Amino acid sequence: GFVHLHVHSEFSLLDGMARLDDLCQHAQECGMPALALTDHGQMYGVVKFGRAAAQAGIKPIYGCEVYQAPRRMTQKQAQLDSKAFHLILLAKDETGYENLLRLVTAANLEGFYYRPRVDKELLAEHAEGLICLSACISGQVPSLLAEGQLAKARQAIGWFKEVFGADNYYLELQRHQGVPGLEQVNRQLVSLAKEFGLRCVATNDVHYVHKEEASAQDLLLAIQSNATISDPDRMQMGSADYFMTTAEEMGRLFPE
Repeated sequence: GFVHLHVHSEFSLLDGMARLDDLCQHAQECGMPALALTDHGQMYGVVKFGRAAAQAGIKPIYGCEVYQAPRRMTQKQAQLDSKAFHLILLAKDETGYENLLRLVTAANLEGFYYRPRVDKELLAEHAEGLICLSACISGQVPSLLAEGQLAKARQAIGWFKEVFGADNYYLELQRHQGVPGLEQVNRQLVSLAKEFGLRCVATNDVHYVHKEEASAQDLLLAIQSNATISDPDRMQMGSADYFMTTAEEMGRLFPE
């Protein structure tokens, strides 16, 4: 079986366009027993998500794709702190859910700089009960690998493994078209997982339910970046494969 663990709903404002009822219903129709919700930087949708999951008869997995500050979350210098890494956090029990609430609250009230941010110190303080995935190509470990900084990537993996534990930290593999260097990063992640005694998890970076909704989601991105659809330099996903894939489609994406 397969369960989606990296999912953005309409509550990832001007980025995700999947409605929670549609996500949960489609998961149920695809025979998936559970579904995670990992909106960007906040948890506005969790109550509605819990109700939609109950109605569809599936297990809700509460999570968030948090933004990780490159330094301390209280440091706010444009040259050094404007970029933030992505990180997937999933609550595995009530303690984890409470810690996730604390992290997201602090990120919005104390760490906000361009976006709500956490830092390693805060993560270490509230790691109990959480499962951590290394995220998409914008995560710290994949970003370092894409930049050829293998030693720093190893150092980061060691830190996450120590803080969350080997059973709660996973190296995340994705296969989206149009992402430069992604295949090489995937190969390195698999190798590093073996080296550190960790497991990998395959995800699809879900932003809409059905493939034919890609153009509508592209319009959302244009609105977010204050650009026109005809602007070749605007922010784009790069492909139309950010939909809610079935278990069979994920199997074809990762036959090995």
